[in-house]
Amino acid sequence: MQPLENIRVLDLSRVYAAPAGSMMLADLGAEVIRVEHPNGSDSMRDWGPFVNDQSTYYLCANRNKKSISLDLKTAEAQEQFKELVKDADIVLENFKTGDMAKMGLSYEELKKVNPRIIHCAVTGFGQTGPLAYEPGFDPVIQAMSGLMDVTGSPEGEATKVGVPIADILTSNYVVISILAALRMRDQTNEGQFIDLALLDVQMSSLANVASAYLNTGFTSERLGNRHNNVAPYQVFNCSDGPLMICVGTDGQFQKFCGMIGHEEWAKDARFITNTMRKQNENELVSKITEITMTKTRDEWIELLQQHKIPGGRVNTIAEALEQPQVIARDMIGEIEHAQYGKIKFVKNPIKFSNLNIEYKLAPPILGEHSKEFQKSSLPN
Repeated sequence: MQPLENIRVLDLSRVYAAPAGSMMLADLGAEVIRVEHPNGSDSMRDWGPFVNDQSTYYLCANRNKKSISLDLKTAEAQEQFKELVKDADIVLENFKTGDMAKMGLSYEELKKVNPRIIHCAVTGFGQTGPLAYEPGFDPVIQAMSGLMDVTGSPEGEATKVGVPIADILTSNYVVISILAALRMRDQTNEGQFIDLALLDVQMSSLANVASAYLNTGFTSERLGNRHNNVAPYQVFNCSDGPLMICVGTDGQFQKFCGMIGHEEWAKDARFITNTMRKQNENELVSKITEITMTKTRDEWIELLQQHKIPGGRVNTIAEALEQPQVIARDMIGEIEHAQYGKIKFVKNPIKFSNLNIEYKLAPPILGEHSKEFQKSSLPN
């Protein structure tokens, strides 16, 4: 038995934020049905690189789902969709604000068909506010949220994160909000509308950076791989490449100083507390770098582990996916599709004590399961 085994999701979403959220629901046992235009409505299918003519970008967010095709701009398809809503629990979409209403499929209309329906709408800027009707992709959100301004080297330009972080974080909120709405429905027997905006999510994820400004007026700056509030907490160069070292407490700094053979630094007035270390960070970092350059990364990692100080190699993607810890955690999976063969993927990270997440369905081909839901006249 899976926790969401009896939950049906009608997924009208595209690209990453919402589809990745519905994939997590599918991993937990929900029946997720992608509803797409017969000509294809997800541009992610067109983004390479490709394996067996399938986009690897599309593959990363659509396992364990089914796909049917409907042109929701037609009255016939709208009625067919409403028939599906009668037996559904969740409608997930990321159309621009107002588009669902134009098709006669707003939450107000859908709840007439099924009062228990939960409608989750994901947009760039939300259903209200001056930008409600504007499109917003992940890089735009990273820019507008201030995230880019605190990312990158001090002497360089503002830099976006190397993965679509606003989309990824939003996908998590898709799951959290839907699970909360399902729990509330258990108590009230009524569904509700969920308004999720990428900008809201990224603003809420500014964490200590936002808190510092809101409460003290302190404006964080780009510091490259250094930390705004803690030192030493950054990448250091070793004889064979870069290593991340995070000395998060005064106690850890004392152990770190002993590890590198400079116990006196832990008693030095310039470095004795984190506040003083931040004030004298450049001098401290210069001293530490001279030492880290004398050993390889693996030699330092062995020492860091002995002293229980957080540290790790700065891996390439290939090194990251092939490292022993990832293999030991069984994080790489493989699934086969009858038409386009074997697909490898990174597994869901949740580890349950009494539940195995199942990977039954490869990411579907457009309209692959239309006949399964062809109650009356769904297109083939």
